[in-house]
Amino acid sequence: MVDRVRHEVGKVVVGQEGVLAGFLAALLANGHILLEGVPGVAKTLLVKTVASTLNIEMARIQFTPDLMPSDITGQLMYEQATSEFVFREGPVFTNLLLADEINRTPPKTQAALLEVMEERQATVSGEPRALPDPFMVIATQNPVEYEGTYPLPEAQLDRFLAKIYVGYPERDSEQEVLARHHKGFNLHDVAANGVQAVATAEDLARARAAVREMQVDDSILSYITEIVRATRTSPVVDLGVSPRGGVALLGLSKAWAWMAGRTFVTPDDVKVVTKPGLRHRLAVQPEAELEGVTADVVLDGLLENVPVPR
Repeated sequence: MVDRVRHEVGKVVVGQEGVLAGFLAALLANGHILLEGVPGVAKTLLVKTVASTLNIEMARIQFTPDLMPSDITGQLMYEQATSEFVFREGPVFTNLLLADEINRTPPKTQAALLEVMEERQATVSGEPRALPDPFMVIATQNPVEYEGTYPLPEAQLDRFLAKIYVGYPERDSEQEVLARHHKGFNLHDVAANGVQAVATAEDLARARAAVREMQVDDSILSYITEIVRATRTSPVVDLGVSPRGGVALLGLSKAWAWMAGRTFVTPDDVKVVTKPGLRHRLAVQPEAELEGVTADVVLDGLLENVPVPR
């Protein structure tokens, strides 16, 4: 299934194979994904294409400064014909929710996704309403130094299983993008580019079940624990990784190992997914940031110092 999805996505998205691999790992681990990158690097196109290959329902919210929480979850509307209040579902009632440029809306509206992402339900007028299964949020955001952006609060960031950076493609890939556009490529019509649905929601559920059954030795659990705990004692970190982060790292490691065709997790699997799984859960001290220290730099240092199980 993963190979078929990769093939179909490659018909549209060029030069983002690493991003797609991390995307699929998070998808298989049943988590939400935050994609960060400058405008124009195919973040939205990637999400739309993956949704097309999985044959699942998708809804998109363009986050803007004037967006209200009810625009996301839905609201009760008065029907004059029946003299009753009727619930009108918001776009969250779908399988894959694309939260486009999520950091362009104020924290009050961002908070509308907290319950949705954690409990897979939306409470409107005091009544909880279950969301479809599967349900996942794929959010895109511009780098925080861009104008008109609001930093996501820590509680919001912690709900994302992985944060993946989407960078510029390599030279050959960028030239291939130009060549495709020269030949009439239309990025607004995924189907016209030959992308087909190659998996279903049932296929995804079976794959996720297989990922959950992956073998994990106690030494690997100890390794993940030490990495997480080391973030809390780093002298340049104000806020370390919570236990939820450890659970996320475990899930991503199992998914990565499964995608590699193994039935067990190795320390290398943990290392590969540590930065996408934990980078958004760290709060580096401001004075350290001024010196160029980032969450990725901190995690690289921890991976060098935490003993690797043999």
